Amino acid sequence: MLFYLFNAHTMLRLPLFTLLLCFILPTSQATTWYVGPTRIYPYCSQIAGQVQNGDTILIDAATYVNDPQVIWNKSDLYIAGIGGRPRLEAGSIIANDMSNGKGIFVISGANVHVHNIEFARAVVQDNNGAGIRQEGANLWVSNCRFDSNEMGILGGNIANCKTTVEYCEFVNNGSIFNPGYQHNIYINHIDSLVFRFNYSHDAIAEGHELKSRATYNFILYNRIANESGDDSRTIDLPNGGTSVIVGNVIEQGPNSANSNILGYGLEGLTNNAPHHLFCCNNTFINKKSNGSFIQVANGMDTLFVKNNIFAGPKPSGLLVGTPTVLDSSNNAINNDLSVFGLVDVDGYDYHLLSDAPVIDKGVLLTGSILGHPLQPFLEYKDTCSFVSRDVSGITDIGAYEFAMTLATAEKTFSQIALFPNPASGDIQILLGDQAYRLSEAALINNYGVVVRTQKLQPGNNGMDITSLTSGVYYILLVLDEHQEVRKIIIQ
Repeated sequence: MLFYLFNAHTMLRLPLFTLLLCFILPTSQATTWYVGPTRIYPYCSQIAGQVQNGDTILIDAATYVNDPQVIWNKSDLYIAGIGGRPRLEAGSIIANDMSNGKGIFVISGANVHVHNIEFARAVVQDNNGAGIRQEGANLWVSNCRFDSNEMGILGGNIANCKTTVEYCEFVNNGSIFNPGYQHNIYINHIDSLVFRFNYSHDAIAEGHELKSRATYNFILYNRIANESGDDSRTIDLPNGGTSVIVGNVIEQGPNSANSNILGYGLEGLTNNAPHHLFCCNNTFINKKSNGSFIQVANGMDTLFVKNNIFAGPKPSGLLVGTPTVLDSSNNAINNDLSVFGLVDVDGYDYHLLSDAPVIDKGVLLTGSILGHPLQPFLEYKDTCSFVSRDVSGITDIGAYEFAMTLATAEKTFSQIALFPNPASGDIQILLGDQAYRLSEAALINNYGVVVRTQKLQPGNNGMDITSLTSGVYYILLVLDEHQEVRKIIIQ
C-alpha cells in the first residue's frame, strides 16, 4: 500500500545514553508536529524546513491568513487538520513572491497524504496559484476543500505517479486574468489519476471542472457540475489513454462557455495507447440550449457508452467524433429533462422517481478495467461521500438506482444468503437450487478494486478471504441480468 493514514508517532523523551546512541545507530523514529494559534509553531512555514521523512503534521482548526508558500520536500508525510477543518488562506506574501510563487502547499516529496484542510485564494504572478502544487509522486488528497484559488490542485509531469483525490470539494477556482487556462483541478502527465467521491463545481473564467492528462483516469462516483458559473468543459481528457467514468453526475449549466460536456483526445492522442473511453451509468445533464455531450478525437480505439442518461439539448450531436470502435447501448436520450422521472431538476437532485422510465432498463456490465468494475456498485452522496448502490434486479440507467421497498428487494433475492458478516477465513455464499446462465460474485475493496471473483454454483459457495486485510468490502452478486450489492466487514 503506497500511503499510510497514520505513519508517525510523537517523539519520546529519551535518556542521554539513548540519545548518544542515536548518533551511531540508525533510527526510524518519526516526529509529530503540531501547528496552531496556541502552539509553539503558529504557521506551517515555520516547521517545513525541519520536517523529515515519515513525519506527521497536525494543524489545528483555525483560519491561517497570509502564511508564506510552504514547500514539503520530504516523503511519506501525513499532513492533516484536526479538531475541524483548518482554512489556509493565501495573501499578499504568496501573491508577491516573484521568484518561486506557486501556491499554498508545494509538495515535492513522494507518498504524501494531505487530509482535511481547506485551501483558499491562492494567487501568484503567473496566474497558476494552486491550493496544492504537486511535484512529487503518489499524492493522496482526501476530505479537503479548494475555494477560489487560481488552481485547486495543479499536478506536474511526474513519472511513475498515481494521484488519488477523494471526498474533496472544488469550487470557484480559475483566473479572470487568464481565462480558459486555470481549472478546479488540473493533472498533467502522470501514470494514473483516481478521482472519486468528489464535488467539483462552478469553476470560473472558462476553466474546466476536471482536466487530466494522465494515461489512466478512473473517475468514479462524483458530482462534477457547472451549476451557475461560466466554466468550459465539465471533464476534459485532452491526450487520450484509458479512462473509466462510472456513476457520476455530470452537468453543464446555462452559462458554460464551451459547447460540449466531456472532451477526450481533443489536443492529440499523445498518451500511451490504447485509447479507450468507458462511460457507464452516468447522469449527463445539459441545461444549455446548444452543444454536445461527448466529443472524441477521430481514430481513438474504443468508445464504450452504456447505461447513461443524456438529458438536454444536443444540436451539435450526442457523440461527436469517429472512434475505431463504438459500443453503445441502453442509454436514455431526450432533449426534454422532464421526461426522465428525476426528483428535482431545478434543485439538482437527479435521483429517480418511482415512475422513471429508466428503471430496470440498463444492461449488466461484467467487465473491469485494471480491477475497476464497469458495473456500478456505489452512488455519489452529497456532499463528497457515497452510499452502496442497492440493486436487486436489473440495473437502472444513470448514476442512481431507484430505491425499491425492502419487501420487494427481499422477495427478488430471497434465494441468496451471505454469511458470516463480519467475516474472517472465508465467506459463505448460499445460492438457491436454481441454475443460472451467469452467476458470479466479485469482492471489491474500499478502493473500488476487484480483489476476488468467483463463479457460483447452486448450493453453498465458499470464498477464501484469509489473505485480505481487514476493512469494509462490497460483494457484487450477479445472476443473469440481475445484480445485488452487499456490504461486508472482513476482520
